[in-house]
Amino acid sequence: MRSVPLGPSGPAVPAVVAGMMRIDGKSDAAVRELYEAARSVGIDFFDHADIYARELHSAERRFAEALRLSPSERAEIRLQTKAGIVREGPYFDFSYEHIVASVNESLRALDTDYVDVLLLHRPDALVEPEEVARAFDELEAAGKVRAFGVSNHTPLQIDLLRTAVRQPIVANQVQLSVAHAPIVAQGLAMNMESAPQSAVLDGGGLVDYCRLEGITLQAWSPLQGSRGNGVFLGDPEYAELNAVIDELAGRYGVAPIAIAVAWITRHPAGMQVVLGTTTPSRVVEASSGADIVLTRAEWYSLVRAAGYVVP
Repeated sequence: MRSVPLGPSGPAVPAVVAGMMRIDGKSDAAVRELYEAARSVGIDFFDHADIYARELHSAERRFAEALRLSPSERAEIRLQTKAGIVREGPYFDFSYEHIVASVNESLRALDTDYVDVLLLHRPDALVEPEEVARAFDELEAAGKVRAFGVSNHTPLQIDLLRTAVRQPIVANQVQLSVAHAPIVAQGLAMNMESAPQSAVLDGGGLVDYCRLEGITLQAWSPLQGSRGNGVFLGDPEYAELNAVIDELAGRYGVAPIAIAVAWITRHPAGMQVVLGTTTPSRVVEASSGADIVLTRAEWYSLVRAAGYVVP
């Protein structure tokens, strides 16, 4: 499995992450099979959030109950979780009290003394950076969180946090796939009035900003499109894109899902792909994409086939 740096100074982490959003309700055996499939291909990074699944922290709890990791095995993997969304509102809460309480409950649910990465989950318009800094400092000093990041944040929202937060922001988890790629495609059509993709919707240059600041982009919903609902693979709404994907899959001898992953990991920003599948075989198939280095011609052919302008 190809590695990428997490944050401005490492450590090295796998380019593919196993997302645990949908494990609630899975049997112990099913969760173990998914976990073992991920580990078998070099994925030792598991993504959680407090709001995932049916009840608060229930997916985290399912993970811990099914696996019952020994201390030595826990040390072999990285656990990432998120806080900040109040699902019952819905609203967002980056207060000191909410962040600390959420992390403490995540630790109980995951049956661990620490999480490797904590992400702030979607921006809170009422954020007070000093409150976030107080929470981060306390969690770091107690050894409960080892690294901090954000999710779905613009460059200026990150800069605002950094007016008070002293820890490096190591990651920003955002929606990205070849069929939903505004943060990449906007730059391709810069200043082209006739191309809707040229409109700056992400706060301006998110990918370039993260590269400059050493912030690792994590791509969630890497198989999701922008038209209709669901996965773009095999969807007739994306016939042209699927034709190119299938041709490349045949050329490289991999499943189409691997090409979808390869499009993201080919980018020199060194992104991580967060898989949402709970099918072990799909995890294995997808993981092979991280080791495929698409040519520029192949990468851009996918961009065009997805319907974006390549001038």
